[in-house]
Amino acid sequence: MKNWFHSWRAAVRIARRDAWRFKGRSFLVLAMIALPILGVSAADLTLRSSDLSTTERLNRDLGRADARISDPSLAGEPLLQNPTGEQYTPVGDFENKPWPDGPADIGKAIPAGSTVLEDTLGSGKLRTTHGLLHTEIREIKASDPMARGIMRLLDGRFPEKGGEVAATAHFLETSGLRVGSKLTARGLDADYRIVGAYELPSSLKADQVTALPGAFLAPLDKALKADDLPGTSPTTTQLVSVSGGFTWNMVREANAKGVTVTSRAVQLNPPADSDVPLYQQEGWGTYEQSTASKTFEMAAIGTIVGLAMLEICLLAGPAFAVGARRSRRQLGLVGANGGDRRHIRAIVLGGGLVIGVVAAVVGTVLGIALTIALRPVLEDYLGERFGGLEFRPLELLGIAALAVLTGLLAAIVPAVTASRQTVLASLTGRRGVRGSSRVLPVLGLIAFALGAAIALYGSTMTDQFAVVAGGSALAELGVVALTPALVGLFGRIGRWMPLSPRLALRDAVRNRGRTAPAVAAVLAAVAGTVAVSTYQASSDAQSRAAYTPELPHGAVSVMLDEGGGRDVPAVRTAVQKNLPTEIRADVDRISVGRPGCSMWAGEDGCGQYEVVVPEANQCPLWATGSGDGDPADKYSKAERRKLVKDWRCKESEVYSFVNGGVLIGDDKLLKVLGIENAGAEKALADGRIVSFDKRNIDTNGKIGIRLVTDTDAADAAREKGEEIPGVVKTFAAHQVGDAPEVYGITMIMTPGTAEKAGLSTVPLGAYYSTGAMPSSAQKQKLDSELDKTGSDVNLHIEGGYESENSIVLLALTVFAGLVTIGAAGIATGLAQADAEADLKTLAAVGAPARVRRTLSGFQCGVVAVMGVLLGSAAGVLPAIGLRLTERRSELDWYNKALDEGLGNPSIPNVPIMIPWETLAALLVAVPLGAAILAALVTRSHRVLGRRAAT
Repeated sequence: MKNWFHSWRAAVRIARRDAWRFKGRSFLVLAMIALPILGVSAADLTLRSSDLSTTERLNRDLGRADARISDPSLAGEPLLQNPTGEQYTPVGDFENKPWPDGPADIGKAIPAGSTVLEDTLGSGKLRTTHGLLHTEIREIKASDPMARGIMRLLDGRFPEKGGEVAATAHFLETSGLRVGSKLTARGLDADYRIVGAYELPSSLKADQVTALPGAFLAPLDKALKADDLPGTSPTTTQLVSVSGGFTWNMVREANAKGVTVTSRAVQLNPPADSDVPLYQQEGWGTYEQSTASKTFEMAAIGTIVGLAMLEICLLAGPAFAVGARRSRRQLGLVGANGGDRRHIRAIVLGGGLVIGVVAAVVGTVLGIALTIALRPVLEDYLGERFGGLEFRPLELLGIAALAVLTGLLAAIVPAVTASRQTVLASLTGRRGVRGSSRVLPVLGLIAFALGAAIALYGSTMTDQFAVVAGGSALAELGVVALTPALVGLFGRIGRWMPLSPRLALRDAVRNRGRTAPAVAAVLAAVAGTVAVSTYQASSDAQSRAAYTPELPHGAVSVMLDEGGGRDVPAVRTAVQKNLPTEIRADVDRISVGRPGCSMWAGEDGCGQYEVVVPEANQCPLWATGSGDGDPADKYSKAERRKLVKDWRCKESEVYSFVNGGVLIGDDKLLKVLGIENAGAEKALADGRIVSFDKRNIDTNGKIGIRLVTDTDAADAAREKGEEIPGVVKTFAAHQVGDAPEVYGITMIMTPGTAEKAGLSTVPLGAYYSTGAMPSSAQKQKLDSELDKTGSDVNLHIEGGYESENSIVLLALTVFAGLVTIGAAGIATGLAQADAEADLKTLAAVGAPARVRRTLSGFQCGVVAVMGVLLGSAAGVLPAIGLRLTERRSELDWYNKALDEGLGNPSIPNVPIMIPWETLAALLVAVPLGAAILAALVTRSHRVLGRRAAT
């Protein structure tokens, strides 16, 4: 034991001295190992710190209160909830009766003797220095001790009077206001003074202002109602503090009164599942990740970590071999002084141990320091404050241990190779000749065949991506093991090459021990890049083919559905002023009820309209009747397959912003949409509706539009399959044939026709044609103008399909290029260390000085070319397998949709596209760049030395 300790201590001391002597090589290996450790340790600390504990989360939600009581709007019906209050359901069966809807009396659920703090949330449009900003408005006595922890005061104070508010820092930054500024709301004459700035720790990007209860929302709601504008939609919860905490039994008593409770005591000490009535109901329960899912995740993480360690070992291994080559005389002296192979291996492994330990310490320390230094940036990016820096020593030690293990694994092969050299060969500099292993290629071939078979099975027989990915990974490892043999095959083309590339290729083949790891490292990086690039390019081609434009290319639409269209004229003018528009087609919509109603109704005094589809034109798969169940169940699979292709069952592929599909406009709209139809223009001039969907026209060539004022009665009639009550207006119509592209518009009616029929209309927006595609500057200027209105404007500029993969593909190409150049550079350095004697011989026989430089460049280029070629071939296969799996999955869904009569699905288009630009960059630009770089950094003039006999 003592001898073992002393020998290893000496080996580590020698390795430490060599690492310090050759600082460049040591720093290279150190960086390769430390950088991943830095990233993983920083990610671990960031994730752990951002994952709040239950106590921290409750402090931000409840402050110092014991519970928050909320009204789920179930009309006070008794309910069941889970311990967190996030899941709940009313007690009873509501399948055959209306779902409860309405407020509950929260006051009845508050225990006697409790301290209560009211917390109300609403929203409104506040005036800023830039215009109007939709902002959350909160009413709570924020200075109350019970609210401490919900908000963090940054400047000033919380409101103490009715005319005071505090605002979040993000709101102040966005609005251009500051503490001390006056704040006003749209529609409200009163103004407020901003007296403080605060932040919500779990929502740093929230735009919110806080006032005292009753000071803001009620006056604003009153003013908005007077202007026939949507209100603030306030919701009130009660923060409760009760002696002894809010127990689970108290929560259940509150549930019986129709409210939900978020309780501190319950969440810190949750009841058993058997004591939670909600979990005893069918379809409810605790949902945890399955064991199979956890196993798959761990296997995926293990595979990623293993492949990353393999990549680092393949890159760092040749660097340790360089050190062993340059230290072979020193290692020979160790052998000459009584050291055996164990000591030689220990010295080389000691190098890996020293570098691994230093990389572990440096990577972990820098990762922690980087997280601490960037904590404010990380918190802003995540949008929430950390609860505190949470260090997990065991996890950090495990991450550091990976660095040490990686360093040792990278040094194993160089250590074994160095220990096999004889003392005489080491002292004289002779390299000797050693045949390559025959076992490794056989194992590689078996692994490749098995992996390919698994991937083929996964892509043709199952829908599991994991099977394809696992088989592809195994096949790639097989190719890595086959690399020495494949390098030997490349050597056969050397006979047809000039001197320098021939020497470089033969040197690479003769010294496969240093060439193969570098080629394998390039292979692994390029294979991953090509696989992801091929998959991304294929997915991009699929998305491009499936893209459906909402407007003609370059056209613009702007829609606004709020306030009865009061801001629409200003929005129309803003678009026309800031974009290069040519034709402007204003459009309105049909309004039923109050002018300020949304077209989606749902408010008191608001109705809706619908186009009456003749019964003969209704799709049988969708037709509703008095019977229960899905109408499609009445048909067989064959009948459903036939019906989904029926013209009556065709669905639009473009979402229509207009509920009901009827636009009030004129012939300018036809011109903007590119619809050239003289009959349609004449029909509009004659006061007829222009229809683009023949299902809406009856046998008399007319269209019926039903005006529904009682939406509740209409919903009840639909459920029973009865005729919907309402007044039906009938219009003469013109059907446009040949199915032109109409971008989701069902029909067009002129304002005169609507007025003549007694239909109420309100402004909706406009469509525009443009002379040129709007520039980014024009879009930004328009966005700024629209923001000033404070309205929820729906703006669309049709620019065609835009790929989001270009940056990803570029980043992958750059990454693979850097790895290729790095691995090839390491192999070139090792080649120069090995071929020093050959280079001296070339100089002695009169070879030009440039031969050394060109030889170095070709040595680097040969490694890069071999790795890129093998990696490209290995990377395309898994991507093809994954796409074939997706094709099978989409075909299965397509056939299922046909069998069940789900719409009118299109035949799946799952193309396989090879990213030729990426491959060209990898196959040509990267090896060429690596060769040129190696040639430039190599010194061409060397001092002649004595050539040792070999």
